[in-house]
Amino acid sequence: MAGPAASDARVPSLSWFFPAHDEADNIEALVAEALVELPRLAERFEVICVDDGSTDGTGAIADRLAAAHPDVVRVVHHPVNQGYGAALRSGFGAARYPLVCFTDGDRQFRLVDLGRLLARMRDAGDVAPPDVVVGYRIKRADPAIRLAYARMYRWCLRLFFGLRLRDVDCACKLFRREALEGVRLASEGAFLSAELLIKLRATGRTVVEVGVPHHPRTAGRASGADPRVVLRAVRDFWRLRIQLWVRPSQALQTGEPALRHDQGD
Repeated sequence: MAGPAASDARVPSLSWFFPAHDEADNIEALVAEALVELPRLAERFEVICVDDGSTDGTGAIADRLAAAHPDVVRVVHHPVNQGYGAALRSGFGAARYPLVCFTDGDRQFRLVDLGRLLARMRDAGDVAPPDVVVGYRIKRADPAIRLAYARMYRWCLRLFFGLRLRDVDCACKLFRREALEGVRLASEGAFLSAELLIKLRATGRTVVEVGVPHHPRTAGRASGADPRVVLRAVRDFWRLRIQLWVRPSQALQTGEPALRHDQGD
């Protein structure tokens, strides 16, 4: 990859969203970054903040930013914390444009690097453009406990689901909105990223990977290693695995639609 924004031209339109739970120290700088970088990547774009029941003022800051930039910034509020997967589902449901991407609200990814994903999606070397471009962290800037969980999780996904990706949970992903049509998602926790990719692969969508830089968190508090988060992911993991063993076709239709059909493109 030649550079962090390896794109020759802007795409016509792009939806970018980010889940945020108690990210008051990050959200203003993140949106400011988006308002600088996204016009370089897309002719039209939208910024969607999914406030997942924050109690630290994240929602109020997001509302203020949306009021200051009403043409491009929107906010989806969860009255209470529903979990990472539920926040991603709300983001997908709110997105309006044909290309949909997300990063997390903790600023561990730089939005300029979305150019890497866009460039890979239109790579002329593919017979047809991929449906999904998944980032993988070139050098993961996380504590040792999270790295250990990640290695074990990646191994289990390969063994039990045949999902052979380097970094399933990398929170830097790009989708063709049409590829999400008909996909239903059940997890409301951290397993949702894996569930989504498992179901996309099972329905014939093409998934490719590209490396992206990863930066240390400088504000806020991470919750990925919280035992409750891990146990919830383990529960959802085995629920889907058992469903796929017992009733595969029914398992793929379990959950809520990834897209809402009241959104215009």
